Amino acid sequence: MQTKFWIDFLSWLIPLIVIGTIVLPSAVRILREYERGVVFRLGKLLGAKGPGLVFLIPIVDRMVRMDLRVVTIDVPKQEMMTRDNVPVTVDAVVYFRVVDPEAAVVKVEHFLKASSLIAQTTLRSVIGQAELDDLLARRDRINQTLQEIIDRQTDPWGVKVTAVEVKDVVLPDDMKRSMARQAESERERRAKIISAEGEYQAAEKLVQAAAMITTQPIALQLRFLQTMREISSEHNTTTFLPVPIDLFTPFLKRSLAEPAKQ
Repeated sequence: MQTKFWIDFLSWLIPLIVIGTIVLPSAVRILREYERGVVFRLGKLLGAKGPGLVFLIPIVDRMVRMDLRVVTIDVPKQEMMTRDNVPVTVDAVVYFRVVDPEAAVVKVEHFLKASSLIAQTTLRSVIGQAELDDLLARRDRINQTLQEIIDRQTDPWGVKVTAVEVKDVVLPDDMKRSMARQAESERERRAKIISAEGEYQAAEKLVQAAAMITTQPIALQLRFLQTMREISSEHNTTTFLPVPIDLFTPFLKRSLAEPAKQ
């Protein structure tokens, strides 16, 4: 009697264990904090579930895992022409994350690939409308424009673009040499302008000094004595003693008057 009981018990227990081993893994799912599960029941969308334990009806329910962490996409190098007809090669990096798991599953197929292609085409379009100077000196504006356009395109898919950064801009070698010559010419121009401004300021000071000496002749004599002091303080074997031309004026007048009398 007891043996029959154990036989009947095992005959029920073994099928239950087999069924549980097969059914439980497909009926119970564990989602991490950064994951969500989009559940379909007989093909109809039920919604996003998680994190934690998620119970599904085997065969009837199907779940698609979605990662909500920030995803990084490397945009391959794109060869294009800028607005001022300069050939450049540009690559970028795009940061985005899924904010609506249901839309990312239902409204687009392979949202990651779709976002990457949108980033490539947008990069070519924006760079083609920008000039080389803007691309090199105002890259933050280019990045902002790229982010706004890509985010507007991916928003219906439940994807939020957080940042877009242009990594590298490669120019042809002849263009690099031309820019180097331009920069050198610009530096020479600035140096000449600074030198001319210095000469102009010095001339202004000299004019002011001459005006002061005109009103105060004694200032010229004081300057003469100061110059003599500076010369005598140095160890020179020869000293130049300037003589005012006014001392020779009477002799010049006399020499000019004698031929006239003759």
